[in-house]
Amino acid sequence: MTLENLGWNARFEAEFAQGYSKGWQPARLIRDNKISYGAILGDGTELEVCLTGAVYHAAQTDAELPAVGDWVGLEFGGEGDEYEAVIRTRLERQTCLSRKAPGKSTEEQVIAANVDVVFVVTDAGQDLNLRRMERYFAVMQRSGARPAVLLNKADLHTDEVNQAAVAALKALSPEVDVFLTSAVDNSGVEVLRSFLKPGQTISLIGSSGVGKSSIINQLIGQDWLWTGEVNDVTGKGMHTTTARELLALKRGGMLIDNPGIREVQMWTDAKTLKESFKDFDEVAQRCKFHDCKHRSDQGCAVQQAIQVGTLSKERFINYLKLDFELAKLAVRKKKRELTVSRRNRRELKSKGERYSEKKRRS
Repeated sequence: MTLENLGWNARFEAEFAQGYSKGWQPARLIRDNKISYGAILGDGTELEVCLTGAVYHAAQTDAELPAVGDWVGLEFGGEGDEYEAVIRTRLERQTCLSRKAPGKSTEEQVIAANVDVVFVVTDAGQDLNLRRMERYFAVMQRSGARPAVLLNKADLHTDEVNQAAVAALKALSPEVDVFLTSAVDNSGVEVLRSFLKPGQTISLIGSSGVGKSSIINQLIGQDWLWTGEVNDVTGKGMHTTTARELLALKRGGMLIDNPGIREVQMWTDAKTLKESFKDFDEVAQRCKFHDCKHRSDQGCAVQQAIQVGTLSKERFINYLKLDFELAKLAVRKKKRELTVSRRNRRELKSKGERYSEKKRRS
């Protein structure tokens, strides 16, 4: 095992130059234990580490705190310390897979850092939802990682059904690779192995019960992750991954497994969203007016294309929903920033007044 096997490269090496001068060691985070982190060193040693107050307070948001897949600089303490090492710095991420945190929060939630390929796992049955897949594609495209789809449980469906699902997914995003897999008969799992090379990291995301854990078990050759019976009604697994973890595989490569995602809330920008729906933009260029809202505007090329069937009405409605979500999120983020700014100014003013009063009395 070497740092390079774990994904270390020349860019990280250059960024960490000061870390070496301070006696720190580079390590990659493999688990987030909420209070502490699991880390792995270049020689394969795994240890539990904690975060220093300086790194915590330097983070403006939770998304800037270390996450699974991140490279960090560790400082080793003396004997008797509760943790053998502490995190002194987090290196800049090359890729970052994230979404908006569930609920009404305006915070970004990091799913995995420094991933080369992201696979969203679904099936050709009840889990396949093209509108949700569009959300996945937008999130993956923004991450900077290569996006791909595992259409799992192929053994449960006819070839006609499977191929129809593949065609539908390719129609959404032609540049995304779609692979048919089945963890039950091990068909297609070799596709993942072709991506698992030394220094490469892949991540699996998707709904609960689509077979992510079973696929991973096939890859590592043992029941590393807990999988259970399948529900006869839904066809979904009854036990799934509950914690995000990076696995360094013996044959080379790393894999980040993730808990099932119930909601794919957007954390992207208008540019990425437009790139995900570039077919609409190409048609929109033919609209009569440059500021066309694509609703009931006169001479709208998008509405004309929907009427003749060259553009999907359902996909267009989903585009409007995503665009509305992003606009609403931007407003809420702005309000939050103003609130935080006012609170900070108020606290600073209060501290100044207390200092002045203390100085006057002395």
